[in-house]
Amino acid sequence: MRISFLVVDPRGRVVATPRARVWVARSLKAKPFTTTAARLEPIGVPGVSTGADAKAIYVAHVRVPAAGHYQVVARPLGGRERIAGVGDLIVRPSSASPIVGSRAYPSKTPTLASTGGRTAALTTRVPPDRALLRTSVAAALAAHRPFVVTFATPRYCESRICGPVVDVVDRVRKQYARTPVRFIHVEIYKDNNPSKGPNRWVQQWHLPGEPWTFLVGGDGRIKAKFQGSVSTHELGEAIRRLLL
Repeated sequence: MRISFLVVDPRGRVVATPRARVWVARSLKAKPFTTTAARLEPIGVPGVSTGADAKAIYVAHVRVPAAGHYQVVARPLGGRERIAGVGDLIVRPSSASPIVGSRAYPSKTPTLASTGGRTAALTTRVPPDRALLRTSVAAALAAHRPFVVTFATPRYCESRICGPVVDVVDRVRKQYARTPVRFIHVEIYKDNNPSKGPNRWVQQWHLPGEPWTFLVGGDGRIKAKFQGSVSTHELGEAIRRLLL
């Protein structure tokens, strides 16, 4: 499973060395059952993204034996100070969001065509991400095209990383412009109004919170998913490995 985290020192400063060592155990007194390395990944697109409280985040991939409550210890490598962070890892018996391998829901998400070109009805990003608003999820599935769909609201995101995630998806779209892969952005709230609650497409996908980014193959099945921040490197590598 993929986990992401920050390490903050006692003075409240984010520690951002290129790599960190990660240990996972059933408790702080138990012997770690797995050890791995975490890589520092940028949040958003440098020079483009704004709003996120941190510029980068550690990402690691770990295996756990079963659902349960675990403790994670992470120590950044190569910094001036020897410091380690401690955090909780809660693994639930089942996923609230669609699982990898399941069929993507054929949501008739809105597009520039369906709204007569009105971007305000489609996105809260400034400037509008028009290239991510041309295809619906249902249309991509019907065409048997692999696609990336991100559910995020740049303006109203509680985690402050939705805007950077949309920036990442748009940047990677440009890198794969000559491939069959399509790229889609779907907002979170009904009429882009948080007071109205999640829109019907978020409800169809049973998404707890935001942002979420899914990779779907030409066979209509979900190949990977990212909760929260994802870097251009991570998304690009996943596309090359799973969709092409």
